[in-house]
Amino acid sequence: MDASRFVGTEPLPAGSTVDPGRLQAYLVGRLPDCGGVLTIERFRGGQSNPTMVLSIDGRRRLVLRKKPDGKLLPSAHAVDREFRVISALWDSGVPVARPRLLCEDESIVGTMFYVMDYVPGRSFWEPWLPDVSQETRRAIYGELNRVIARLHGLDFGALGLSDFGRPTDYVARQVKRWTTQYRASETERIAAMDDLIAWLPANIPAQRRSALIHGDYRLDNMIVHPIEPQVVAVVDWELSTIGDPLADFAYHMLSWTFPQSPFRGLQGLDLPEIGIPDASAYRDTYLRATNQDDLSDRDWQAYLAFCLFRVAAIRQGIMKRVVEGTASNPHAREAGALARPVAEMGWACATRAMKL
Repeated sequence: MDASRFVGTEPLPAGSTVDPGRLQAYLVGRLPDCGGVLTIERFRGGQSNPTMVLSIDGRRRLVLRKKPDGKLLPSAHAVDREFRVISALWDSGVPVARPRLLCEDESIVGTMFYVMDYVPGRSFWEPWLPDVSQETRRAIYGELNRVIARLHGLDFGALGLSDFGRPTDYVARQVKRWTTQYRASETERIAAMDDLIAWLPANIPAQRRSALIHGDYRLDNMIVHPIEPQVVAVVDWELSTIGDPLADFAYHMLSWTFPQSPFRGLQGLDLPEIGIPDASAYRDTYLRATNQDDLSDRDWQAYLAFCLFRVAAIRQGIMKRVVEGTASNPHAREAGALARPVAEMGWACATRAMKL
């Protein structure tokens, strides 16, 4: 997969609902230094919520993140939840872009949106980090581990997020939700998904604790300092909620399960040689940092099986849109076709769990 197609910015598409003049008139008077020539470009990455960089006279830069245009499910693309969580996390020790304002007036850019500071830095789409040194890779992965452990250790009640999600039975509720979604989007029978749907409900690990979770914690959702191997902002909080931190971390660790192609994974690479910790070492560092190092291997495999099941269900939803002719992404068929191999990886984890 060519990661370059996700990097950088591009002009807004023709017919965009974002009118620069109307937007600037709204921002002036609400935020400082918003007068001058406004340029808007959108990020190329795969955000489900369109994300744009606003440049004023080439000096001040802000980021706007909005709901997509068109009819949406009531709870989908909740940018107001994103704004709330980054507002709570600002100055918490978990790095986020500084939030500036939330606009619920859909007449400004066509949908609800929020604005945050632009955070300069590097974005990496290939987890093996081909363009940095061995030492830098080791340091960046240390940062990824440190930040997610910090996130999961926060007192979400003290942050004002007690009502941000249901704290118990997170995985069980997710299994039920994604089973329903998968059945609604089936285009062919995938035996491994049927097996996971039957196996998971009775084999979900007991939830040890509740935490604020990101929901999509991956290297490409980090902004790394322009020079230093330091995470300066975690982005894309669309799936954040209160839930099971081990499920959040297991999802993060799918990079170690997936092969390089077509998944952009680490499987099959000589990780110690290139300066990236292997799966056991990386997991154990997190478990020690969060005082969960008594996690059994069986439960860990069950968490991985769940996360792969969830990814396969998402991929199947993409394929359903391809079959129906409603997929807008030119790479949708390629993405949807991965539902079967991901499900088979998930069932392999479940099979390993049963042997432990």
